[in-house]
Amino acid sequence: MSDRFLVTLDLGGVTDKAALMDRAARALRLPDWFGRNWDALADCLGDRTVWPAAAAERGLLLVVRGWRAYAETNPEEWRIAQEVFAQAAERTRSLAVALLLGGSS
Repeated sequence: MSDRFLVTLDLGGVTDKAALMDRAARALRLPDWFGRNWDALADCLGDRTVWPAAAAERGLLLVVRGWRAYAETNPEEWRIAQEVFAQAAERTRSLAVALLLGGSS
């Protein structure tokens, strides 16, 4: 996993789904057609053709940080987000998703 391309998804200050989708689109440099919904996020996480070029070659490590405020403000949305991350990683061997516990705000 250490040679995978690292992308940090910083959710600091995010308290709703729209902001999470915007942050994900920026962090992962998703295409303009990204639909900013759970299904679209799952599709993009599982599609190496939309990942940054280096990630498509080496695999992707997505580190999610600063997620605690979102989890506390919208626990049901955060549960869905975690399911999307977990299912995408299970389906796509070259993808790993990690939640940063220390240093999160």
